[in-house]
Amino acid sequence: MTRSNTFKATMLAGLIAAFSTGAQAADLTVGANIGNVPWEFEDASGKVTGFEVDLVNEIAKRLGKTVEFVNTPFNGLFPAVQSGRINMAISSITITEKRLESVSFAQPYYDSDQSLTVTAASGITGLKDMGEKVVGVDTGSTGDMWSEANKGEYKLGEIRRFEGLQPAMLDLVAGRIDGYISDIPALLYYVKDKPELKVVERIPTGEKYSIMFNKDDPLATEVNAVITTLKQEGFIAQLHETWFGAKAEDTTSTVTVLDMPKGK
Repeated sequence: MTRSNTFKATMLAGLIAAFSTGAQAADLTVGANIGNVPWEFEDASGKVTGFEVDLVNEIAKRLGKTVEFVNTPFNGLFPAVQSGRINMAISSITITEKRLESVSFAQPYYDSDQSLTVTAASGITGLKDMGEKVVGVDTGSTGDMWSEANKGEYKLGEIRRFEGLQPAMLDLVAGRIDGYISDIPALLYYVKDKPELKVVERIPTGEKYSIMFNKDDPLATEVNAVITTLKQEGFIAQLHETWFGAKAEDTTSTVTVLDMPKGK
């Protein structure tokens, strides 16, 4: 090797080392279905923001760890956390007995229900008008589960599955689906400045959201303890006010310290 080539090789090795050092992996990788307003989405500048993003960033800060958010379709969050590709997952994930068989959750921090959203021009006023209509849901979500379980009662037509709110809303506005069943807080936030869309019915399901982990991961217990502190300090209640413009009720899981959920 000539002296020139030796110099070039040395420079290249130095650059590789510099990039390797500068691109250190974050302590925590967090899966999130980016586009799930107001929980995790990109703002006008392309920065990932939202209620759960703010919460996770504060939890990481309290744990002295760095965070990387990994954009993941909702249905992909479950295998990703179980395989260890991500340390935890957010995306307004409901705690259910079935899910607790294979994953763990920290204590909940938000109480929710499902909802039906339609176009204002459709004339649909609730589920009673959805007979033989095409319903949109998010793949693997509790809205998907509810729609399947109640398809017969409401005589729902085709159930069409989407990977997130945005593509479902595009199809709703275009008339390719007649209604969209999903979490009510996300939809109330989304339609507040869109008069062409209406949330016409709240569907009581008694859901509670939390952060999801691989089954029995010790990190779940660590995060749970931080959530307790953040509730006691009023941090999560303030997040609620920031993102929803309303005070969280004292009886909700946003304010009340609760136990970690245990499966049967």
